[in-house]
Amino acid sequence: MTVEMAHDRHTETIPVMRPQLPAADQLEAYLRRIDATRYYSNHGPLLRELERRLALHFHVQPAQLAVVANGTVALSAALLAVGAPAGTRCLLPSWTFVGSAAAVWAANLTPYFVDVSPQTWMLDPLELERRTDLDGVGAVMVVSAFGAPVDTAAWDAFTERTAIPVIIDCAASFDTVTSVASARPGKSPIMISLHATKVIGTGEGGLVLSTDERVMNRFHRICNFGVWDSPEGQILGYNGKLSEYHAAVGLAALDGWERRRESLAALTRRYATALAQRGVTTLPHYANGWVSCYCNVAVDDAAGTILRLEKAGIATRRWWQSGVHRQRAYRPFGRDDLPVTDDLGSHVFGLPFFHDMTDAQFERVMRSFDEARSGLRAAML
Repeated sequence: MTVEMAHDRHTETIPVMRPQLPAADQLEAYLRRIDATRYYSNHGPLLRELERRLALHFHVQPAQLAVVANGTVALSAALLAVGAPAGTRCLLPSWTFVGSAAAVWAANLTPYFVDVSPQTWMLDPLELERRTDLDGVGAVMVVSAFGAPVDTAAWDAFTERTAIPVIIDCAASFDTVTSVASARPGKSPIMISLHATKVIGTGEGGLVLSTDERVMNRFHRICNFGVWDSPEGQILGYNGKLSEYHAAVGLAALDGWERRRESLAALTRRYATALAQRGVTTLPHYANGWVSCYCNVAVDDAAGTILRLEKAGIATRRWWQSGVHRQRAYRPFGRDDLPVTDDLGSHVFGLPFFHDMTDAQFERVMRSFDEARSGLRAAML
């Protein structure tokens, strides 16, 4: 019998994630505006409205924000916009989703993997500054761990002292960047994903924030074939534009954001309380005033716990696997020793987390989690 069939066949599997974009009736008014204008792409009126509303949400000027086709395009264009020289090394954590490294490669930089802090699961700017090999580094990509706050001022200070530009991959930080003062936008470009799996999305999409309007101006041109305010290609670029249809989804999603956030915050607090009572390690700063789209735990026998949960019909996900450096395409690239990443990769996985998770589903997840852990302890006796 397969793992999928091992639990009661009449019990529905609880998914690890259950994305939900706006329904058709929530989109209708925006779609009718597209029909009326017959404007489908190329920085149309809905995209401009979306960018204005997002600028208000993030408390920045409209010129300090841009929405583009997806997060990977946003990261690679941001690396180009800050002037990271082609062929140079980009330091980044291996403890991330593979898309971070893919964006480095797409920007013609060479990924080089460094370890994260056990206290934050993220890069440490002071530790990085102590390196003796920074002369050949063209950029640093910082990655927010599953939406956790990144100290943007600390990374801006790193750039001021080293002259190395920093890009911050805050894919799951839509709420964090507004809710946590230390994570608010600075000069170093911040990328936030608008993928369907995030707390708010356009289907595919990503946005970039920076208070450095010179960088943002260059970012806009890069994502528009190098063209801006002129039909002439002024710099090298590519197509990163977001369509009006995706903008319509984003606008409808913003309409319902406050209700979505309330439900996510309630589930976050509930998980944090339940897991703390059990002495289970969660992501650092989890439930500390911000929400994302994950609940990650670190346990001693992650593999065994995952297997037992799957048998009970509880889906899980090792979101970042064992680190990008272990994935076939990225094994040839340089790296430091990565003991913290290796440890996290062996112990961390995500429990089911979605905004409309019911009380019954939550209770079943925790009951199955307890049974899995107690079963593993009994098996060791």
